[in-house]
Amino acid sequence: MNQYETGFIVAPNLPEEEASTLINQLTEVISARNGRMVKKDLWGKRKLAYPIKRFNEGLYVFFTYEGTPGIPAELERRFKQTDAILRFITIKKDPRDMVKGKKKVKAVEAVETAPAGAETQTETPAQEEVK
Repeated sequence: MNQYETGFIVAPNLPEEEASTLINQLTEVISARNGRMVKKDLWGKRKLAYPIKRFNEGLYVFFTYEGTPGIPAELERRFKQTDAILRFITIKKDPRDMVKGKKKVKAVEAVETAPAGAETQTETPAQEEVK
């Protein structure tokens, strides 16, 4: 099974009850298609970077779920049919990033160190010739 993250913005003029009903219906699509919801993130109303359909803010919602490629296709089909959804995006997560228990190690550039007690040369050969 693949892991996906879908983010969408709901119009702010939608009443709270209808917005929660819409979000629950979209959550049910995942379980109806034998998917597994990993995380549901509700960010609440946030300011948009630019106006969309004359709205300056929107209700941000993010789903992280596992399932077949049919699930994001069905979600996107429903997003396109619903006027209350301003924008949406679905990202397929890389399986290498889903490994649990392993920490990612950042590459660090190797720094040469002088042996203890050794003096480092601060003057360049060009500067020595000038003296």
